Amino acid sequence: MITAVVKKDCPTCRLVEPVLAELASRGVELTVHREDDDAGLAASYRLGVETVPTLIKDDDDRIVGWSRSQWEAFTGVAGLGEGLPDYRPGCGAKAVEPDVVARFVGATLRSRRVELAEAEDEAEAMFERGWTDGLPVVTPTEVRVARMLDGTTRSPDDIVAVVPPDLVECSVEKVAVNAVMAGCKPEYLPVVLAAVEAACTDEFNAHGLLATTYFSGPVVVVNGPIAAAVGMNSGGNAFGQGNRANASIGRALQLVIRNVGGGRPGEVDRATLGNPGKYTFCFAEDEAGSPWEPLSVERGFAAGASTITLFAGEGPRGVVDQLSRTPESLARSFAACLRSVAHPKLPIAFDALLVVSPEHGRVFREAGWTKARLREEFDGLLLLPGKELVRGAGGIAEGIDEGLEGIDLPKFRPGGLLIVHAGGAAGLFSAIIGGWASGAIGSEPVTKEVGS
Repeated sequence: MITAVVKKDCPTCRLVEPVLAELASRGVELTVHREDDDAGLAASYRLGVETVPTLIKDDDDRIVGWSRSQWEAFTGVAGLGEGLPDYRPGCGAKAVEPDVVARFVGATLRSRRVELAEAEDEAEAMFERGWTDGLPVVTPTEVRVARMLDGTTRSPDDIVAVVPPDLVECSVEKVAVNAVMAGCKPEYLPVVLAAVEAACTDEFNAHGLLATTYFSGPVVVVNGPIAAAVGMNSGGNAFGQGNRANASIGRALQLVIRNVGGGRPGEVDRATLGNPGKYTFCFAEDEAGSPWEPLSVERGFAAGASTITLFAGEGPRGVVDQLSRTPESLARSFAACLRSVAHPKLPIAFDALLVVSPEHGRVFREAGWTKARLREEFDGLLLLPGKELVRGAGGIAEGIDEGLEGIDLPKFRPGGLLIVHAGGAAGLFSAIIGGWASGAIGSEPVTKEVGS
């Protein structure tokens, strides 16, 4: 049994029509699908045809275009196509055109369709239904969702995670819907999927992060080749506006938590003030310019792996040091600023993410300081005397229990200070992203590898 797929506007397909008729007349069991009608197009899509004409035998054995010698060997019929040229290339199949793919994939989507009244404005309708983060979103049509799903090899029905706070199972399709709304391109989808998986782990504790009255929300740090492949920003204005991948990947994660998990401000989300990063906070590490190993490698992944690290963080605060030219001096500046995370008198309870800019990073590179050497320096600089931390010390009521007055305490728990490299080439400015309550009482940073 041989199957042929052709279309009328392909010159090579028109050329081989007499050959197909000849095969049928000579007793070859032949089925012909023409992409010029819905049935033929559906068959072509189902068969995975990319070029027409295509001949298929035994499901997997196939040839494309017209070659007399190949067709004769394939069909077992000699003397085919008398008077035709020996060879002609084929044309692209309709079945691989984006709108056609979207149509067939869209027909399999399981998400509930929402019909709008003819006069109803799409953007306003989504605002009114509570599907947005306060900014307009892209309408998730079947075609757009189907195109988004082309960004991953995973099945639309695969369950990515159980999303808090409502503990709702979230499929790849549901993530794709929210990625469309956030403005993602299909190639961003694997990064979004990894971020959703990380956010829904017990270690990250997204439910607790939502329910806290603190400022923090998910911060996504991307490492590896995927960052450049999708055009992420790790340089100037890495935390700011203007880069579609950075903005939409972080936003898609937040929309999944809102629209699938039910995490809405004023309901489960109880933040006293919040921070602008709760719209989106996502950036890539500048690995090429870094004096150190990437965050992903430090966290146990192979060099060259594409990963996301999720950190429960507040908005960034600037660190200004335009005069330090030695690593010892610059490390002291960083430590003085790191001490202020949450409150200068609160040790251990809060994590931090230190983002070192290229100009500051150069100071450490030129001195030969590794990241481990910088951490060793911090261990000493951030060991704080209890007498300065207890309640009432310095005339400040906030602080730790008076019984700890004689003990030196570290500002951060072991593993509670992450260090990455990012930012523009000019400017002696780095940043600290303070964390939420750390460890078992709050959130652990979580790193996931980005799949396909």
